[in-house]
Amino acid sequence: MLWGCHSSAGTGALVRAEGIMNSSKYQAILAQNLQVSVRKLKMKFTFQHDNDPKHTSKSTKAWLHQKKISILEWPSQSPDLNPIEHLWGDLKRAVHRRCPRNLTDLEGFCKDEWANIATSRCAMLIDSYPKRLSAVIKSKGTLTK
Repeated sequence: MLWGCHSSAGTGALVRAEGIMNSSKYQAILAQNLQVSVRKLKMKFTFQHDNDPKHTSKSTKAWLHQKKISILEWPSQSPDLNPIEHLWGDLKRAVHRRCPRNLTDLEGFCKDEWANIATSRCAMLIDSYPKRLSAVIKSKGTLTK
């Protein structure tokens, strides 16, 4: 399991989570990596994650509120508009081309390839957000191109 973040300024941290992810592990990852990534990317931000139970638990909501982290709210049955999903696909294809032979290779290749994602790719994904939102609204929440 990997956690990563990005903005229009590029990619932030990419970290491997050991074992089963739960609310407390998710909060620990955020505590160790979110602010570091925000400083690296020199950005003001609204945090986006999906409606996975570890993201929406009372303890995670309280942790985010305590840290004054602004969250992009969206309905639980909304189409997945999170731009990072496109980066996960890019990462998967790039790592696959390198043919990792073991978990150590896999983790190293993931971190290398994540760091090499072009800032222009990240910016394009963020900039396309209004167009994608309009497409979802126009399609009344059904599939879009």
